[in-house]
Amino acid sequence: MIPARYQASRFPAKLMQDLCGKPVIVRTYEAAVKTGLFDAVYVVTDSSIISDVISEIGGEVIMSKKEHQSGSDRIAEAVEDMDVDIVINVQGDEPFIDGESLGKIIEVFKNDQKKEIDLASLMTPISDWEEISNPNTVKVIVDNQNCALYFSRSPIPYPRDKEVEATYYKHKGIYAFRKRALMDFQRLPMLPLEAKEKIEAIRFLEYGKKIKMVETHVTGVEIDTPEDLERAVKAWK
Repeated sequence: MIPARYQASRFPAKLMQDLCGKPVIVRTYEAAVKTGLFDAVYVVTDSSIISDVISEIGGEVIMSKKEHQSGSDRIAEAVEDMDVDIVINVQGDEPFIDGESLGKIIEVFKNDQKKEIDLASLMTPISDWEEISNPNTVKVIVDNQNCALYFSRSPIPYPRDKEVEATYYKHKGIYAFRKRALMDFQRLPMLPLEAKEKIEAIRFLEYGKKIKMVETHVTGVEIDTPEDLERAVKAWK
């Protein structure tokens, strides 16, 4: 499921921006299909503009019935009546998604015989302090089993002791949900930490859900700003 909202606050109409001959949302959809990992791939949108461009390439579209606070809420509405076990949320601004990383988060559920994991997501190590301190970069800290402790736009952990080594991880906006966890997300109200940080994954933590993080070293460009789009164009070429 690829949630695709036309009016993004930081970069309006970013999903329809040209990325080397095709709109960003088309690049993301085609990348998801190309992995060959999924029974079905859908773009979930409230925009007729996005719906039309996906339909033109023969893609599957689900129109959202209402406005939503987050991409996960939008997906929950779309899958509510579907007979599915695991739902993958790929953000529409992630045209560099790859099959290796997506395969790893699917494996989390195949190996979770006791069904203790509610969702899985990706993180990648980062070392550039400008990126670490950038509020557009969501960071995650994990326990010794790589389960998420917290997500933040601030640098976490805070480097009070400069001599202690710590790895900083960037959270990549790709989630794999058990359907029941996704439906819980839709009905549970937003709490203060999520509202303050504007990071939807925090809602799961605030309600005691278990998020397994999977490390990946595959890097790409998430398109949040016009500057990101410029970097994406250079990377795509």
